[in-house]
Amino acid sequence: MILSADNLNVVHPDIGVAVQDMDPKPIRKMVQRCCAAGAQAIDINSGPLPREAEKRFAFLVETVQAETELPLVLDTVNPDALEAGLAVCRNRSIINGFSLEPFKLERILPLAARYEVEIVGYLLDAEGRVPLDPEDLMTLAVSLMEAYHRYSLPADRLFIDPVVAPVAWEDGIRHNRAVLSVLHRLQDLLGEPVRTVAGLSNLSSGAGSIRRKIALETTFLPMLAAAGLDMVLLDVFHAQTVRNARRCELLLGQKIFSWAAIEDASPCIA
Repeated sequence: MILSADNLNVVHPDIGVAVQDMDPKPIRKMVQRCCAAGAQAIDINSGPLPREAEKRFAFLVETVQAETELPLVLDTVNPDALEAGLAVCRNRSIINGFSLEPFKLERILPLAARYEVEIVGYLLDAEGRVPLDPEDLMTLAVSLMEAYHRYSLPADRLFIDPVVAPVAWEDGIRHNRAVLSVLHRLQDLLGEPVRTVAGLSNLSSGAGSIRRKIALETTFLPMLAAAGLDMVLLDVFHAQTVRNARRCELLLGQKIFSWAAIEDASPCIA
């Protein structure tokens, strides 16, 4: 299970100002901290970028890849900015992402074919809504795969995201049970290998204490891991969550178990 840090986000005050001022120092510092905390990929979430979107997103990508060779998850709904980032990216790239929404099918998905990179596909309907039941999610998964294959893209470049919902939503818990069900059944449904990804931070978004948010994360993450999740987007500064992810990897992986490895599963937080 790849641990992708979702900390590089313009909603973070320092990062937002750095992008506004085109100042690489706070961005480099954030990337260094993420790497030290155990990140195996970096999600670059630029937000809407209302001004000079292409220039600023390319700046973000170039600044991050100057600090790390980790895979970069390019996270923007602006297709022009996304293409500018792909054009300068030397690291492994993963587009985040597309859904059955017409705009994303027309403008985002073709970039995966043009640049021959991986892409995340969200199980959202054409209006961008989150289904509540496993059957609806499975129907969307089939439609999403059909849209993906129209570009003759190989299945191993796709990550399917069933979209973890905030538990504070009225039907959040119900939907997240459906997410687990879909993760367990997806391979059999589609009849071909497909990887999966989930945004763990979505689970506890909104108001609430950090302690309680981490308690939710550390409970739900093993469920996702046991369902076969391949990549998780998470706050890598939540050390307890990262330790749990490492332990899940040890228990679900192919390596011979050792108690020493449990100690090694606790990364140093910068």
